Amino acid sequence: MATDDDHKAATEFPFNPNAPMAEPPGLQGDQVHQCETCGGGVIFTGPALSENCPYCNGSVVLGIEDKAYATMALVPFRVDQKYATNRITDWVSRRFAAPNDLASFAAEGRVANIYAPFWTFDSREAIEYWASYTTGSGDNRRRHHVSGKMDVYFDDLLVPASDHVTPLIRDGILHDFRPEYLRPYRAGYLAGFAAERHTMPVRKGLRLNAQDKDLLIRNKIRKRVGKRNTQVDRYRTDTTGIHYRRILLPVWILHYSYRDKPKKVVVSGIDGRTFGERPFCPWKLAGYSAILTTLVMALGLVWGATGIL
Repeated sequence: MATDDDHKAATEFPFNPNAPMAEPPGLQGDQVHQCETCGGGVIFTGPALSENCPYCNGSVVLGIEDKAYATMALVPFRVDQKYATNRITDWVSRRFAAPNDLASFAAEGRVANIYAPFWTFDSREAIEYWASYTTGSGDNRRRHHVSGKMDVYFDDLLVPASDHVTPLIRDGILHDFRPEYLRPYRAGYLAGFAAERHTMPVRKGLRLNAQDKDLLIRNKIRKRVGKRNTQVDRYRTDTTGIHYRRILLPVWILHYSYRDKPKKVVVSGIDGRTFGERPFCPWKLAGYSAILTTLVMALGLVWGATGIL
């Protein structure tokens, strides 16, 4: 499905937060299926038609056609269902202190696919900061205050463009994104897969991005100060050069239930990175704790007997 225009998929679009919104959503020509449990709206193309929501496994019903923003690009599924299922099986088998019957419950689950909506954001930040750190102890303990300026460039920060993209799904895809994998959006890529359209404006995406960006900025300030226990008291930033993309990213999701508690295992459709939710066996945890306690006590006795302590 490669074309001579594939390189254009990585194109980023400028955004001026001070300008009026100039891109109204439009009808995409797709019939939306609405989840009765989580409220997610997804489209099914070709044989992907399902009675269950890819996000939460709830029942879906045919809904009204909704307006959405045009998808600019996507990363096609690079991992098929067989490989994803093998990754899930391997992930489940490696869980520490898992119940003995976890694998059988997971095997009875349903594997769904979804093209989940994301933004990528670039920006330049001119930052002025005020921070402090402590040296010494006791009577020599001193608090030092520092300030400074720095420039930071953020490139391709990934932000979920849907309330239904949970932290688990986000983490399952976050580290796998590479712009060179992007392809221009074509409906043919969706054949056999579910997808959720972009329904949020860019301004909301920037607001959702603010919390992640705040954490990254504070970490960069601490690194610039270069002192242990640095506390960022405050900072201000002038944001310019905002660019964005509206993209779809591929995810496999296993929905299973353990003792009537729903859980998920997420596999990145890009490279198979796997994250998940799992139960613990309390008896195994208690046994491991007892063994560890015994070893620590025995080690203490040995050290005491040899006079090392």
